[in-house]
Amino acid sequence: MSDGAGPVLCRDCLTRRLDAPRCPRCGSPRAVDLGATANLDVAHVDCDAFYASVEKRDDPALRDKPLIVGGSGPRGVVSTCCYLARTFGVRSAMPMARAHALCPEAVVLPPDMAKYARVGQEIRALMQGLTPLVEPLSIDEAFLDLTGCEGANGGGAAETLARFARRVEQEIGVTVSVGLSYCKFLAKMASELDKPRGFAWLRREEAKAWLAPQGVGRLWGVGRAGEAKLERLGFRLIGDLQRIDEKAAAARLGDDGRRLWRLAQGIDERRVSPDRETKSISSETTFDVDVGDREELIRVLLAHCDRVAARLRKAGLAAGGVTLKLRLPDFSLRTRSRAGLPPTQLAPRLFAVARPLLEAQPDGAAYRLIGVAATDLAPATDADEGDLLEGDSGREKSRETAIAALREKFGAAAVERGLAFRAGRPKR
Repeated sequence: MSDGAGPVLCRDCLTRRLDAPRCPRCGSPRAVDLGATANLDVAHVDCDAFYASVEKRDDPALRDKPLIVGGSGPRGVVSTCCYLARTFGVRSAMPMARAHALCPEAVVLPPDMAKYARVGQEIRALMQGLTPLVEPLSIDEAFLDLTGCEGANGGGAAETLARFARRVEQEIGVTVSVGLSYCKFLAKMASELDKPRGFAWLRREEAKAWLAPQGVGRLWGVGRAGEAKLERLGFRLIGDLQRIDEKAAAARLGDDGRRLWRLAQGIDERRVSPDRETKSISSETTFDVDVGDREELIRVLLAHCDRVAARLRKAGLAAGGVTLKLRLPDFSLRTRSRAGLPPTQLAPRLFAVARPLLEAQPDGAAYRLIGVAATDLAPATDADEGDLLEGDSGREKSRETAIAALREKFGAAAVERGLAFRAGRPKR
């Protein structure tokens, strides 16, 4: 990774030296070129196989075993797996049955999201000690902008991040990979180049040449469907986009054409924002067996509306829109949405919108997944304000507040709505 210009910093013992294959102090080949990275300040930090790493940290007996974290039922999927399991072909989002077939000796554990969140918060706190500009993407990854932080951190961005990665490994017991560049898009791409325990960088002068042979699917925001569409239009590689001008990209690719063209040129002007808005809050269930019974689907939908309402209250947000998510047995996804609603945090109001969206679907259709998302989020200040036609608005809010308090104190099952009871189920 070095240009041979030195100095370089050993990533294991943090010794500075002139460029050499190995550190004269500890013998490590892992180094970061401080000269080559001098003008790069935007970083993407991503924990390595995070859930699996936390489990191995907490149980040393798992250290040398292939480990998969995910659901174990017939419809279970892999949340993540350690790098040893990946050598067998196991991957995230893979059906668990397939993962078992590829690696029958793997240990499978259910995810412990509360524990992972705690560890993620510890890592986030260390990030925020380096710069106030930390933009979380999930519990185990974030962007950082270290511009102007040299004095506070005692070194430039590359040295600061090398020290940070070593500290996370020593104090928290998991590893991270770091990508460093001049913009968010390339920093994220760089973080994927040297996993695990990686540290890679992409400079402005080399960006276009490096991007050119990459597939268009690596462009930010391009999923499988978008990649297939681009390929049908003759854009298989990022270099294919680089060879046309911005106006042509807009004419051929529509509203998103300019954005994709600019990314292909290595242009990304998005700032690292610690106040990045949450776009949606959701809850969903993947069934063990496809469910077509309408009453059962409605009961599950109501439970998800309750969970989403609780998450809205915790986040201090209100929903101005609702999206119903349904996945069919063939894995195709169907979504239905309503927007422009009065802001709400109340489960009955979310359900009153989501239920008709479900009931409008064809009779007898079976689904492998159902979920609901609160969208068009806004601060909860003006949520659930009544008007002259809604005289019971205050009572509704009071009732929901009381239900939430009981569930918080005694658990989610402390209060159940009448619609949630199954016919013939014994009372508790």
